[in-house]
Amino acid sequence: MRPIGAHEVLVENFRHDRHLWNASEREIEQFLLLVANRIQDLKRDERFKYVSVFKNYGASAGQEFEHANSQLTATTFVPRRVLYELRAGRDYYAQKERCVFCDILAQEERQNQRVVEVRGDYVAICPYAPRVPYETWILSHVHDSSFERSALSKAGVMADCATLLKRTLQRIRTITEDFHLVLHTAPNTLHRSESLGYWKTIDDDYHWHIEIMPILSSKNRSYTFKEVYYSPVSSETAVRRLREAKIEP
Repeated sequence: MRPIGAHEVLVENFRHDRHLWNASEREIEQFLLLVANRIQDLKRDERFKYVSVFKNYGASAGQEFEHANSQLTATTFVPRRVLYELRAGRDYYAQKERCVFCDILAQEERQNQRVVEVRGDYVAICPYAPRVPYETWILSHVHDSSFERSALSKAGVMADCATLLKRTLQRIRTITEDFHLVLHTAPNTLHRSESLGYWKTIDDDYHWHIEIMPILSSKNRSYTFKEVYYSPVSSETAVRRLREAKIEP
């Protein structure tokens, strides 16, 4: 494998102390559009198969810079975690002819046990089987495999997402300040593979979303097999605690 890739630091705000939980909704919306534009631009390079966008905040999360920022990497391969999602989504679609993420969202809203908050077309949930306590996802009611395509589709489409992201992070920060945030979006579909099966129905079976993984210093640890996770806090308990959190109106 040749050493080809891209790594960018995405400045979230021109002010040093304006983070995604205390910036204005408009500033967060502008940052989300910056993310979308950078992904779209890098995907024009056929060598890049995937563009990852992530934020590490706090000493235990590996934070590198003081100024409010996220980071982006473009790689010549699809990361394993995303590859797992792509394959699972394809297999589910082959059986049900529906998007598994859309079905999860519909079930969570119907049961209303693990929904943290709804803001316009966007929903914050604690997934049924969390990998860590208070793990939270943000998904859109509008199905789209590509974050950048969704974000750049029309003016104002990211406004509610910006508000929900801000409020969700405020809730999580009442539990812990340290967290990982990762955007999951489709691989580079501008240059589709002829041999990889998960490309065939990707626009129908995959659904972009944001995953937030809080880091609790007191988290109990236990032996697990790879890809098998243990959380001492159920999603239902996490949702009750996050809903009750006192945050800015």
